[in-house]
Amino acid sequence: MADFWLLTNEGFAAVFSDAQALTGWEAVAVLLALAYLIFAMRGSVWCWPAALTSTAIYTVLFWKVSLLMESVLNVYYMAMAVYGYWMWTKGGKAHEGVNIVSWSLSTHLKLIAGTSLMSVVIGYFMATQTQASFPYLDAATTCFAVMSTFLVAKKVLENWIYWFVIDAVSIYLYVSKGLMLTAALFVFYVIMVVFGYLMWRKKMHAQQGSMPLSSGIA
Repeated sequence: MADFWLLTNEGFAAVFSDAQALTGWEAVAVLLALAYLIFAMRGSVWCWPAALTSTAIYTVLFWKVSLLMESVLNVYYMAMAVYGYWMWTKGGKAHEGVNIVSWSLSTHLKLIAGTSLMSVVIGYFMATQTQASFPYLDAATTCFAVMSTFLVAKKVLENWIYWFVIDAVSIYLYVSKGLMLTAALFVFYVIMVVFGYLMWRKKMHAQQGSMPLSSGIA
């Protein structure tokens, strides 16, 4: 029993030590990620520079704690930050940026099915061929985040619904790895994505006048 408590205490000490080492850069990444969320909710193009810098930091942090797919995901985020900035400023038929749109329920069901299948395939590979922690959860959050980030760049309203689920699952991953500031950030995200959805829906109504929402909206 004494050996058990000794190993437990050593484990907690190691996690705490690692968390302290990560805290400085993690704090910067968290602040920039918060800025991204606030700017994105307001539909401001400044969300993308904030995202680019934040994700560059997170790419390194996640690699150090063996969340391999989360690290790869943030490389993708950096590329999408550039694409999103271009779409919001130069995209659309008039090259004046894109408006908020809603996709149909059938389209979202196809996206969910395809992304889920990809998550299982990647999760199996990670579980059998790598040392990744939580391979299936890591793969699922990564695959759905890849898809949802594309929806943000395209200004698809329902991206906020996907992020609600992704952020809720991510909290568990980050707490397990001692990234406590990031876990706290994602608790905040879970709350704020609800307001993001409502704000974007209101803006979409303003853009479309009295046109009804598509069947893709709950």
